[in-house]
Amino acid sequence: MKILTKKIPKFKNSDEEVKFWDKNDGTDYFNFNQLEKVSFPNLKPTTKMISLRLPESLLERLKTLANKNDVPYQSLIKILLAEKVNEEFKKVS
Repeated sequence: MKILTKKIPKFKNSDEEVKFWDKNDGTDYFNFNQLEKVSFPNLKPTTKMISLRLPESLLERLKTLANKNDVPYQSLIKILLAEKVNEEFKKVS
């Protein structure tokens, strides 16, 4: 087992940290044989903006439904789409 003797310095900003890791090997600072799996349940997944054309009548119905549920209509679209995709994946799995 490798004993780690180097300490990670404190950084003034993220640019300084990036420069440090560009020039240094992480194996000198971390024992990768002792890693533990962690979970970050509160992190939001990365999103990507897309353009989607919808019939105006469908968009109005979505907005009305979102208003009744007190959620933004874009959030409602994501929720409904995710539910349907998950449902379809279960069918083909």
